[in-house]
Amino acid sequence: MSPGTGAALRLLAASVDAKAVAEIGTGTGVSGIHLLHGMRPDGVLTTVDPEPEHQQFARQAFRASGFASNRARFIPGRALDVLPRLADAGYDLLFCDGDRLEVLDYLAESLRLLRPGGLVAFEGVFANGRTVDSGPQPTEVLRLRELLRAVRESQELVPSLLPVGDGLLCAVKR
Repeated sequence: MSPGTGAALRLLAASVDAKAVAEIGTGTGVSGIHLLHGMRPDGVLTTVDPEPEHQQFARQAFRASGFASNRARFIPGRALDVLPRLADAGYDLLFCDGDRLEVLDYLAESLRLLRPGGLVAFEGVFANGRTVDSGPQPTEVLRLRELLRAVRESQELVPSLLPVGDGLLCAVKR
């Protein structure tokens, strides 16, 4: 994750006064640290990743960054298996950095999970410039194009595409 993307995530979390954030794709915890820095001091980050090792790295990174263990909830598993178990309208922000083939499903889940005024953000939507390249593209890039179109055309969302890192697609739920 680029420093610009991290700074944008911190700002977005602060702008919605985030108390409850869900993250798809824990990774090594870099995005989670940025989100936690922007969240309210009593906020909790729920982070989902199919790789338990990633979550262990992130847990250590959060601790090293000074966050108490009760600030993050780690749920191992595939996002599409975990998200349906999370509370309707229970989240202020949903950050998606998971399987690009599942982005449309993440979008559908975000509409259920976010409170009105909540925000969804998708990382990496430029796909290193491939989403605007007119040549043949792999399925993951085609899914990103579909995501961009779906968010742009949605009557439930107010979208913006931030040119930070590899593209950060953000949308506020009406």
